[in-house]
Amino acid sequence: MVPTLLGRIQTRLFLLALVGAAVTALVTPVLPADGPLAGRYQATFVVLAAVAALGVGWELLYHLLMQWRWEKDWPTLFGLLTLVPEGLLAGWLAVTGRLPWLPGPVPVAAFAVHFVLVWLAVWLVANGPLRVPFIRWRFRGGRLL
Repeated sequence: MVPTLLGRIQTRLFLLALVGAAVTALVTPVLPADGPLAGRYQATFVVLAAVAALGVGWELLYHLLMQWRWEKDWPTLFGLLTLVPEGLLAGWLAVTGRLPWLPGPVPVAAFAVHFVLVWLAVWLVANGPLRVPFIRWRFRGGRLL
């Protein structure tokens, strides 16, 4: 079964909250950024929250675009490559300091490393280990609740 819009949104938010938060907590101390560690953690978690919030809007756009596809779904590679437009928008907001609660502009290298690592971890878990504890996930349209 193809994940529904609600299922994709639930899965995205769930994985960003669990996997994204874990990766963010692990990678923040080694990111190429200056400043106190508390400020760096604040910046990376604000960026993670922004990616989650913007992701709901992206899912709406992707749902619209999928209506023109025969299967009404993305190939798995498209799911990985969506990191480009999402990363560009989130990166622009983070690097220019336009996100609320951001202590200041985020260095481009720090954003790129953080975003790519979180994106790859979430994508890998969504396409593999997620299906072990949630055996019926795909039969419920990707919904977790």
